[in-house]
Amino acid sequence: MSLKSASIGETTRWLLIIIVISVVLFFLWQVRTILLLALLAVILVVGFTIPIRLLVRRGVPRTPSIIISLTGTLVVLGMLVLVALPTLLDQFATLTTVTIPSGVNRIVESWNSGEIQRQYPFFRDIQPYLENLRIDPTAINEIARQITTLVGQVGESVGPFVSGVANVLLSVIIIVFLTLYFLAEPDTYLEGMIKLSPLWYRHRVRAILIRLELMLRRWLQATLLSMVFVGVATWIGLLIVGLEQAAALGVLAGLFSFIPNFGPILALVPSIAVGMVQAPQNIGWIILIIYGTSFLQSQVVSPILVAESLKLPPVLVLLGQIIAGVFLGFLGIMLAVPIIAIFVVLVQEVYIHDILGDYPVDEQPVTVQENLLPDGI
Repeated sequence: MSLKSASIGETTRWLLIIIVISVVLFFLWQVRTILLLALLAVILVVGFTIPIRLLVRRGVPRTPSIIISLTGTLVVLGMLVLVALPTLLDQFATLTTVTIPSGVNRIVESWNSGEIQRQYPFFRDIQPYLENLRIDPTAINEIARQITTLVGQVGESVGPFVSGVANVLLSVIIIVFLTLYFLAEPDTYLEGMIKLSPLWYRHRVRAILIRLELMLRRWLQATLLSMVFVGVATWIGLLIVGLEQAAALGVLAGLFSFIPNFGPILALVPSIAVGMVQAPQNIGWIILIIYGTSFLQSQVVSPILVAESLKLPPVLVLLGQIIAGVFLGFLGIMLAVPIIAIFVVLVQEVYIHDILGDYPVDEQPVTVQENLLPDGI
């Protein structure tokens, strides 16, 4: 009878555990967008704490350090806007209104006339499968009719559009306030998270949070420097092959490089469209510049900057991006790398090290004494 009671009690306990886990996962799923915004705010905080850390180490109190860091960031951004924005806006206006539409039309005409197939024999083999891409006047007229109908329905779509803009603004406001709150009192939130764990495990939670902060800081530093490298290298390369809007295309390539794997594809489309108008003979060089720069970023620049602190297999990053894109949308794709890195650190520290007790011979558990954060950060 006692064995039966013990069995029932064990079953009940596991059932309650499953129910609690299910409720927690359901709640997290419902607030997934807020969690992503909070992660983005944490990443911004990590970025701001880089100059704050340097000032604190030199004896500047924390509050003035925060003010100096925020003010300096705004000043630098303002100077960049005043110096570079007029030229970039002019180039972007030319890209969107003239060059890219002309390039797209040129690509369609070259395909329909067979010029692309003659220059690149590869397309001859796949042409039978792409015959549906041929554009005829009837299709153009139908598209024009559909556009006219759509324009007549713009009034009905104002509501959803305004709602989308409002959501974006609300997200920006949430990120700004979360960033400011986290910057103002990081210890309060850090200690609050630590106190949610059992007493005997709090020293490990503190150490794991320290490792997560270090990992995010190194990733962010490497990512920002890599984006600058991609933008400058792409700008110089496209300028050499004769593209007039090389600066704008370089900025796009630098911004898109924040998204691994898919970034070069996004940067390649406008570059080819511009190249078809301004330098059709250099399309091959344009492709080589975009993907060559991406290759140097992923295989040379990023490993040098990050060293061995962020070991993520490329396949894991790609799968993580696909899964994040399916469940979390575009913001999930953008934040896939830090999400995967956080997950890997938690698996290593909590499951492999603490639960399984599996430590490499030359590695010891991270302890509180290895805290790399200065006082108050």
